[in-house]
Amino acid sequence: MSRRPQDPEGEPGLATDRKYLEIVAHYEACLERHGDSHLGVDWPKREDLEKRYRVMLDVVRRDSPDEIVSLLDFGCGAAHLYEHILATGVRGIDYAGLDLSPKFVELARRKFPGLTFYCADLLAEDDTLPSFDYIVMNGVFTAKRGLTFEEMLAYLERLLEKTWAKSVKGLAFNVMSKHVDWERDDLFHLPFDTLAALLTRRLSRNFVLRNDYGLYEYTAYVYR
Repeated sequence: MSRRPQDPEGEPGLATDRKYLEIVAHYEACLERHGDSHLGVDWPKREDLEKRYRVMLDVVRRDSPDEIVSLLDFGCGAAHLYEHILATGVRGIDYAGLDLSPKFVELARRKFPGLTFYCADLLAEDDTLPSFDYIVMNGVFTAKRGLTFEEMLAYLERLLEKTWAKSVKGLAFNVMSKHVDWERDDLFHLPFDTLAALLTRRLSRNFVLRNDYGLYEYTAYVYR
């Protein structure tokens, strides 16, 4: 009787069979359908997206007002976070982007040729990514598509461990809330307690869960 491949942590073979690529394919289909827009990265309302950008950037803690911090936009898509930084006049951010999708990385590089964009899969490739003061992951863990809850949780845990190793000061990411009127099967609704236990066990006890910005999700800030 054959057994399903397992990843190095002993979980079912999520990294081996790369089921998470289904999520990437979904976003590429949105880009093809809607172009370079909020719909092209599968966010229904632009005003909500701007709110998410502000919350993501709030993870940054500065030792002085003029401090410049390096920030990796992990799952950068079309680099809309950088557009927000430019439009709102946020200063002191040394921005870089990373996406698993070559289509999104190509688009981001065309738009901002002076910036650094990485096209990489941290769960399947050699680790050559440099470290950053902060890593933000907006929308990376909100949709699970056809993955089961357990598969998505394993994906989140392994990817957080990878990005935590590359963050000097902290990281931010969002997931869908369980405290909603109804849940969608294709979204990742993660209980507070489950995430808090995971962060404490695998990353840090120094974290904040933000549920104060009016959307059916919440954002975690994890600090050194």
